[in-house]
Amino acid sequence: MTRSDRILGAVGVVLGIFFIWNANAIETGFIVDPLGPKTFPIIIGVLLVVSSAYVLFRPDPDPQWPTRGRALEVVGAVVVLIAYGLALELVGFVIATAVAAAVLSWRLGGTPLWAAVSGIGISVGIYAIFHLVLGLSLAKGPLGF
Repeated sequence: MTRSDRILGAVGVVLGIFFIWNANAIETGFIVDPLGPKTFPIIIGVLLVVSSAYVLFRPDPDPQWPTRGRALEVVGAVVVLIAYGLALELVGFVIATAVAAAVLSWRLGGTPLWAAVSGIGISVGIYAIFHLVLGLSLAKGPLGF
């Protein structure tokens, strides 16, 4: 079963290199802060390459695969995250993040009520920190925030 770990590691290394390559293709203007917009994606790509290389060269000798139900939960989480990315432009950061966080919180074992409260709290908290405190622009929805 170490073969599956090696395949995952190889895919992760290739994906990380592709991520770094695309980050270096980001065009910057004349006035840019010292770190620039490339730094964060490059850091993420390097972390992906390093962690995937570890899995590639040191695979688990006896991996535990999830049951069919758990595998479907993982697929469902990926679908939620893809829908979140697509919904950002349409409904804006606050609404998309609240819905995605609520659904993921619910699927992680929370009750529907507390998942909704958590989703709204996470969304408003991130919005306050990134937009109001740090001044970063986030996707605006039909309500203007």
